[in-house]
Amino acid sequence: MIDPGQTMTEPSGIRCSDAERERTRQQLAEAAGEGRLTVDEVEERLTRVAAARYRDELAEATADLPPQAASARSSAGWSPVLASARNQLGADLAALFGRGAEVVSGRRRLVVLLAVLAVALLFAAAVVAAFHGFGEDGFEHHGADRG
Repeated sequence: MIDPGQTMTEPSGIRCSDAERERTRQQLAEAAGEGRLTVDEVEERLTRVAAARYRDELAEATADLPPQAASARSSAGWSPVLASARNQLGADLAALFGRGAEVVSGRRRLVVLLAVLAVALLFAAAVVAAFHGFGEDGFEHHGADRG
């Protein structure tokens, strides 16, 4: 039984998760890559992060670093890939029609034209296969089941 005169020492924070530790490790790695921390500082902080039990201990490891940019946090998933593909497609189509900001060689225009044609042919083949080859009775009506 606990003596009423005795006080229990409770931690002042919330326990941290493995995912929060990993985010802190990534922030430290980014800071090292930017030249904000030396290798020794990163190693010392990573040791503290691995031993951390509470969120405030993680916050102490990155307290003197700038907060992560919102774009860095939202760059997960497919959105940056799709944005890059959209930008590249726009640049290639502008090059194909000669409306790009830079002068493009005839060879690049030919490559872009061939790539556009290849994609169009693949799309047309997929449409034809969907309507003709994937009917409810499968490929049996084509004689593929004969042996």
